Amino acid sequence: MSVTELLPSLKTLSRTDKLKVMQFLAQELEVEEELSLLQSGKTYQIWSPLNSHKAAQTLSALLESEQQVRND
Repeated sequence: MSVTELLPSLKTLSRTDKLKVMQFLAQELEVEEELSLLQSGKTYQIWSPLNSHKAAQTLSALLESEQQVRND
């Protein structure tokens, strides 16, 4: 069934049924996106802040400068 055939039928649905259709489509899109982003059995590298001392120093300096601005 094509979209042009489906749209008139969707217009006749009750508000509750339209919301159910929207929820179904949103879930289907989410599943499709997950499938296209991550592949089963594949190894992915992830970033970790562990041993990221420069990032910790940058964050600390930002927080200290924000604290000084609020105290002034």
